[in-house]
Amino acid sequence: FCPSCQALQPPAPRPDLFRLMDCDRSFRIDAQQLRWRFRSLQHAVHPDRFGQRSPKEQCYSEQHSSLINKAYQTLLNPLSRGLYLLELSGVDPAQETDCDTDSAFLMEILEINEKLAETKNEDNFEEIETLIKVKQEELTREVTAAFERDDLQEAKKLLAKMKYFANLEDKLKAKKIPS
Repeated sequence: FCPSCQALQPPAPRPDLFRLMDCDRSFRIDAQQLRWRFRSLQHAVHPDRFGQRSPKEQCYSEQHSSLINKAYQTLLNPLSRGLYLLELSGVDPAQETDCDTDSAFLMEILEINEKLAETKNEDNFEEIETLIKVKQEELTREVTAAFERDDLQEAKKLLAKMKYFANLEDKLKAKKIPS
C-alpha cells in the first residue's frame, strides 16, 4: 500500500516467497505461522475488499491474492518448497534422472507402480497410500537434514526421489476416484 494515499500498489516482479510469507529462508517452516500469515495477507488484499476501488487497484488486488496463494502452496508443500529453495540457491531443479543411478530405488518405484496397477480393492489402496506417506515423510526428514547441512546436491537428489513418490500419490488418487 502507498504510505500516503493507502492505494494498493502492484506486486514486485519476482518477490521472495519466504519474505512475502514472513518465513525464514529454510526448508523447515512453521506451518501454523504460514497459515496465519496467509490468512492475514489474504484478508488485507482479497479482491472482495476492492470492489469499490479503481479498476487498477482491483487488478493489483487480484495479482496480490494470486501471488499469496502461490506462495502459500509453494511453501506449504515440502517438494515445491525444496525445489524453490534450490532455485533461490542457483541450483537447477531436481530431475527424475538425478536418481536414475540408484537401481534399488528404481526397483522400489517399479514394484509400487506394479502393485498400484494390479490393485482393485480399498484395502490395497490404503496399504499403498500408507507406504507412500511413510516414504514421503522419510524423504522429507532427509531433505531437511541435507538443507541444514547446506548439502544442496544431496537435497537435489532426494527431491528427485520425492517427485517419484508425488507422481505415485497422484496415480493413486486418480485410481481411487471412480470414473
